[in-house]
Amino acid sequence: MTIPAAPSFCPPFRIGVDVGGTFTDLVLCDGNGAVMVRKAPSTPAAPEEGVFAALALAAQSLGRSVEGLLGETALLVHGSTVATNAVLEGKLASVALLCTAGFRDTLAIRRGIRADPWDHRTPFPPPLVPRHLRVPIRGRLGPDGMEWEPLAEADVLAAAETIRASDVEAVAIGFLHAYANPAHELSAAALLRQALGEHPAARHIFCSGEVLPIVGEYERIATVAMHAALAPRITPYLAALEARLKALGYQRQLLLVQSNGGACTVAQACARPANLVLSGPAAGVAALAALAGPETGDDFVAIEIGGTSCDVTLMRGGRVELAELVEIAGHPLAVPAVAIHSVGAGGGTIAGVDAAGALYAGPHGAGARPGPASYGLGGTEPTVTDAQLLLGRLQAGPFAEGALALDATLARAAIERRLAAPLGISLEEAAAGVLRLVTQTIVQAVEEITLRRGLDPRRFVLVAGGGAGPMFGCEVAEGLGIARVLVPRLAGAFCAFGMLAADIRLDRSAPFTALLDGAAVTAAAEQFAALEEEARMELSSEVFDAETIVVHREASLRYRGQHGSLRVAFGDAQGIRAAFEAEHEARFGHIQPGGVIEFVSLSLTASARLPRPSSRRHTHDAAPHETRRAVWFFGHGMMATRVLDSPPPHGMPLAGPALLALDTTTVVIPPGWAARTLAAGDILLEAAR
Repeated sequence: MTIPAAPSFCPPFRIGVDVGGTFTDLVLCDGNGAVMVRKAPSTPAAPEEGVFAALALAAQSLGRSVEGLLGETALLVHGSTVATNAVLEGKLASVALLCTAGFRDTLAIRRGIRADPWDHRTPFPPPLVPRHLRVPIRGRLGPDGMEWEPLAEADVLAAAETIRASDVEAVAIGFLHAYANPAHELSAAALLRQALGEHPAARHIFCSGEVLPIVGEYERIATVAMHAALAPRITPYLAALEARLKALGYQRQLLLVQSNGGACTVAQACARPANLVLSGPAAGVAALAALAGPETGDDFVAIEIGGTSCDVTLMRGGRVELAELVEIAGHPLAVPAVAIHSVGAGGGTIAGVDAAGALYAGPHGAGARPGPASYGLGGTEPTVTDAQLLLGRLQAGPFAEGALALDATLARAAIERRLAAPLGISLEEAAAGVLRLVTQTIVQAVEEITLRRGLDPRRFVLVAGGGAGPMFGCEVAEGLGIARVLVPRLAGAFCAFGMLAADIRLDRSAPFTALLDGAAVTAAAEQFAALEEEARMELSSEVFDAETIVVHREASLRYRGQHGSLRVAFGDAQGIRAAFEAEHEARFGHIQPGGVIEFVSLSLTASARLPRPSSRRHTHDAAPHETRRAVWFFGHGMMATRVLDSPPPHGMPLAGPALLALDTTTVVIPPGWAARTLAAGDILLEAAR
């Protein structure tokens, strides 16, 4: 991608920053549609340092100071991995749980269901709250919200003493049937704050009836416990980041990408910190929507491959499905989240030989430090990046705008020592084996969200995003029978660009149980009206134009007697039944003709539109610079290959074998494929018919 010279960039600026496991990506757009991409190495121990390093690179390119850049910035959206890393690494806060007497062990009992019914040995992760900090409180509400037994205030005051005597940083309150009436939880929270006074835990008290009013005791309590466990880790980071940005001249609100793909303010994130667990990958949703057009349609399956993982997302008819329940590190979270299937297949994925003498690749990665062996930062394990370098798909020398330098000698040594020598094969065979394994892992990940749901992947366009995605796009497509691959113009900063296309978004839910009929639909509409009023008030309290607020209503339903439910758009009774049966048929392959359908819950999404980047502009009308080198391709081995430093001019197809060595990614065009640049600057790869 040719980056315009600094004078062509005109404020106000809009900036998206995605902190990944290896690199921090920054995308800057100005009012005229000019785009700049900058990458800086991430610092996992201090993720904010990657943010400011990327800002410094952008400011330098514009001939400004960081203060000058931020002073002219109208929008800054941040994708944070702080919540994700805290859960994955087990670095959560110590939490006390106030629970209904007699239900102290809900977190330990779980659902009694294993994801793999054949695995009876792998233990579940320890509960987020140890038993001695799960404090029973007398008092009881019924499922209709009526009080059966008054709240025992003495128990709450005793719980405060337990908290004072322990190293507790936050408190979760999860009483039985709080979804129907949170009164007992709110009373307990008020008593607890008064009793704790200046104790640090008093600043982080979460009530399940407020943050997640849903039926499902285990999921509700596990989620409120996660909110509490993340709050002392998230709140100080966000407060410090926002304060540092303001000190440097940024005077607007810092926005954060949530797991639902929408943005929120710092205050909203601190009120529900678990909503950030998929912050970075979820930003790709808005980027996907921006790709839709007459030449590509709006049915996409996207692979976003960075340094540590491959995130697979499905878009049908311009909409990405939200999951009502996600799991991270074995902990269930009932938070609205983009349905993303992730596998350990990134540029830093480590390869090796197991005890049985078989080659493996993943799921573990080398991270930002020490990173792949070729980074020269102390890494000794061979990775996917090292294999790509050895096979000519990457070029030795400066990488990521000079942030790193790839050393082919170090890559060869790691692959020889760890793979080729133990297996008794050549370096080329070992490196090719790594790419074959990773490609198959990605193919299976796509099959998981298409074939296993009754969807034919061949009807979709494969979107190859991320720094490493375009290197695997065509081979993955061949494994799935897909004939078209779309490489976004900003593939190497796919999620960071998506942040600039995201809207402010709130998700609210409420339990609603009734058989599907006209009367139930009327009652549901009344409850939706109350949820909508609440959401509009919260959005209007921020600095967003109320006229841009858009509301979307959905209902979760099931056949009577079923355990799980399906979410469909809300409408009249006949339309809801038709939508539910169509989704049930697609998901499970059958329906119950005339079966009794019942409501489970209502979900409302309210979004406020943010300014979009100007229409994406194609800037590659000059002929690209061309070189040649030997590159390995599936089924062909090493071949003399054209290497271009920019996409072909619009209207001029490029036949494989070829590479496009762009600023933030490399596009591999195998034999039998051809690339052409679309009017917007995206690259469409098509298999020969």
